[in-house]
Amino acid sequence: MKDRVALVTGSTRGIGKSIALDLARRGAHVVVSGTNQEKIAQTVAEIEALGVQALGVSADLSQSESAAQLIDAAMGKFGRIDILVNNAGITRDGLMLRMKEDDWEAVLNVNLSSVFRLVKLALKPMMKARFGRIINITSVVGFTGNPGQANYTAAKAGLVGFSRSVAREVAPRGITVNCVAPGFIATDMTEALNDQAREAILSQIPTGAMGSAEDIAGAVAYLAAESTSYVTGETLHVNGGMYMG
Repeated sequence: MKDRVALVTGSTRGIGKSIALDLARRGAHVVVSGTNQEKIAQTVAEIEALGVQALGVSADLSQSESAAQLIDAAMGKFGRIDILVNNAGITRDGLMLRMKEDDWEAVLNVNLSSVFRLVKLALKPMMKARFGRIINITSVVGFTGNPGQANYTAAKAGLVGFSRSVAREVAPRGITVNCVAPGFIATDMTEALNDQAREAILSQIPTGAMGSAEDIAGAVAYLAAESTSYVTGETLHVNGGMYMG
């Protein structure tokens, strides 16, 4: 992965940051995107400390024009995009009968429509180079469903169908399109759960433990490698056995 250029959305914290740092450790130059300037600067500094180049771009992916600005910034700095990881996402949870249309639209826009915009733009330089790795971060709930998350689940399930369709279109150009579907991953939010809630979650996981952001980063790195050119249109489930598809 040395000297490849990776663009990772939502890469200033959590899973996205772990993905960005892991790719950097493997030799890739990384474009960091997020909405918090301070966190962007911190992540860029951490990546540069690993001996590779980094570019930080503030991008609010709820705005359609942000996709073009992000791709233009990456191309302006590096001249190419080899790896695109669509990780950015939001939640607006609520039971279906109470869900507001604005909450539905907001989640679908950021979690699905922004991926459409970014992939469409990134494919142009990838097709010219006849190489590309696109990895979309979906979720276990896109396969199992989850009460109170009809909007989020619809977007994450949509990513899978989207990825399969695009994978078929661009396979002859040396471009792969795959998904990684995390299960329950240990985060600041899960650390704040009470014992009862935590046990309820763990009871659903055969391994008896939550995953780590590094587990997801490793799965992304596998799909981003040149050696996985024969893997496309697939979803790699990383969930401790919670869902076996």
